[in-house]
Amino acid sequence: MPARTPGLLGGAPRRVPLGGSGAANKAGPAFPAPAGKPAAAQQTAPPAGAAEAQDAQDRRWQLSDFDIGRPLGQRKFGNVYLAREKRSKYVIALKVLYKQQLQQSNVEHQLRREIEIQSHLRHPNILRLHGYFYDQTRVFLILEHAARGELYKELTRLKWFDERRAASYIASLAGALQYCHSKHVIHRDIKPENLLLGLRGELKIADFGWSVHAPNSRRKTLCGTLDYLPPEMLTSEPHNNAVDIWSLGVLCYEFLFGRPPFEAPGHSDTYKRITSVDLKFPAHPPVSDGAKDLIRRLLVKEPELRMPLSKVVEHPWIAANAEKPARA
Repeated sequence: MPARTPGLLGGAPRRVPLGGSGAANKAGPAFPAPAGKPAAAQQTAPPAGAAEAQDAQDRRWQLSDFDIGRPLGQRKFGNVYLAREKRSKYVIALKVLYKQQLQQSNVEHQLRREIEIQSHLRHPNILRLHGYFYDQTRVFLILEHAARGELYKELTRLKWFDERRAASYIASLAGALQYCHSKHVIHRDIKPENLLLGLRGELKIADFGWSVHAPNSRRKTLCGTLDYLPPEMLTSEPHNNAVDIWSLGVLCYEFLFGRPPFEAPGHSDTYKRITSVDLKFPAHPPVSDGAKDLIRRLLVKEPELRMPLSKVVEHPWIAANAEKPARA
């Protein structure tokens, strides 16, 4: 794995996104909200039954509802802790963000958007945001706990994945991204640092800091991480959800070869390689022609010509190697 700048969560170094969004951390099952608790503010996961919907309006979380355990990671704007809801005993990850730091970096709007988007997504390969609450100085996010931790650390340890594992991850991601796009959500920052592994090793998209809900418009914001940015973003052209298809191709390449496809000594060289789609496959590690074919079909300069996500799971290489992906 190439050397990367120190990450927002500590531990293994990682690439820092353009504009400053870090990877979220860790995941677990939904749990009931405590009734009648006072709190500054909050938003909870929807109740299981319609009869409980009105009751949820009056429910509030506060820090005393949780037993706080060991740190799971350190972020630019705070920390993530293993925690347990006292009444139900459900284990979660509690992300603690400091308001002053959010305000100083002018990212309050980004956090609001991330919460709004992630709290409405329900897919087995997307980290669940159960709810949030806050006090005078902090914002607390109640997240699913991904017991096996960060996929990036696993990739760093192994250097690259075998084809069966890589194909299974790509199939799972294709399904999760297809679900996001059906909800008019573009992720815009798919990379190993933003992926976690659940208890059974299932992949979870864990950070929606650069995501956007865009039902009718094309976007122009330059965001994400350079190695994963598509040509249309680098040339300041409007973009749509096809940016996630490009990122999936970059991710597939990195899973199999241990480094991004357009990596270069400097940013300007990386920029040139991306915009010209200078795609090369090294001799080592050996990778099948089927895997290379899928990567070529995803890393296409023209967004409209990239392989649709619905066709990714039908690709012969995926069909021959991947475990059956989870369904929403």
